[in-house]
Amino acid sequence: MSEERKTFPINIAGIDRELTLFEVAPGVTIAILNILGDTELVEACAKGLADKIKDLDYFALVTAEAKSIPLVHALSVETKKPYVVLRKSYKPYMGDALKAETVSITTGVPQTLYLDEKDWGLIKGKPVILLDDVVSTGSTQQGMKKVMELAGANIAAEAAILTEGDPEKWEGFISLGHLPVWLDGDKP
Repeated sequence: MSEERKTFPINIAGIDRELTLFEVAPGVTIAILNILGDTELVEACAKGLADKIKDLDYFALVTAEAKSIPLVHALSVETKKPYVVLRKSYKPYMGDALKAETVSITTGVPQTLYLDEKDWGLIKGKPVILLDDVVSTGSTQQGMKKVMELAGANIAAEAAILTEGDPEKWEGFISLGHLPVWLDGDKP
């Protein structure tokens, strides 16, 4: 690592972490939550989210590839509910896949989300919970919603480890915490 980066301290589900700060667009800085490989945090978050959704009526969990895969798997184990991963590239074995386009704050480029034909059959006409690691702009959520609409699935709730940005935008959203976004002039 060539430079020492600033961090943002946070406690999520009883676990302390220092999230690295990155400028993702000119004048826009966010704290990056990367749960890949962090088994302790993933399991704690799955337990915390399982407690928050325990009284909801839903059939399956749905997430977008890739950072949320360990979370959706751990939450599936906690809740005993199946899960579906919307892929970001099409593979021939996915058959008659459904798709919708989105733009993530962390990538900044258009992405397509694909629902495998097999998974389409699993969730068609069923209530699902949309799950992500961090929800910031809501663009990935919109892409997931579009795919669920095309699939004929019903959205029972939306959940994430953390929301980010304007807290009022995420009212009613199930999460374990919230992150600020720093704009030009703000000091993290």
